Amino acid sequence: METSSGISASLAGRYATALFELARDRSEIAAVERSLDTLKQALDEVPAFKAVTTSPELSRDQAERTVLAVADQLGVDTLTRNFLGVLSENRRLGQLGHVARDFNILTAAHRGEVTAEVVSAHALSDDQMDALRKQLRARVGRDVNVQSQVDPSILGGLVVKIGSRMIDNSIRTRLNTLATAMKG
Repeated sequence: METSSGISASLAGRYATALFELARDRSEIAAVERSLDTLKQALDEVPAFKAVTTSPELSRDQAERTVLAVADQLGVDTLTRNFLGVLSENRRLGQLGHVARDFNILTAAHRGEVTAEVVSAHALSDDQMDALRKQLRARVGRDVNVQSQVDPSILGGLVVKIGSRMIDNSIRTRLNTLATAMKG
């Protein structure tokens, strides 16, 4: 499996690659992908869960017990649950969000898709996401897996990152460009 050097060079990327290879060998890619998406959503939406994964005050054992209990509540598959134990054992639970992101990039590449990270000022509707996917597919010539984030600080527009290419069409960037031009 060919991976981008960016993924394999990072700590989270090495963990994601190892998990991906295990999941591929066991034909469990879809189950692990769903579990990681669920965990990433929990990290984004539940501050207490994120705090458990990043707190240096918790012992390794306390963090592992808590994270595994949450994983059981969320219905995480066995391979991902075991992987959480490895992350905990190595004090790398803080990398979980990055591992999930890199795993999604690997699975998209495995399916022949390209992953686009999209940042918008507010959540995009399903129709807007479909239109965006179509435009991106026309631009790159492949199916596009869109990972979206909301960042109100961009004020409006979109920031799209596909691999090493970035399209920044945000209002914040336009205002900054205008301010720079006005300074002379």
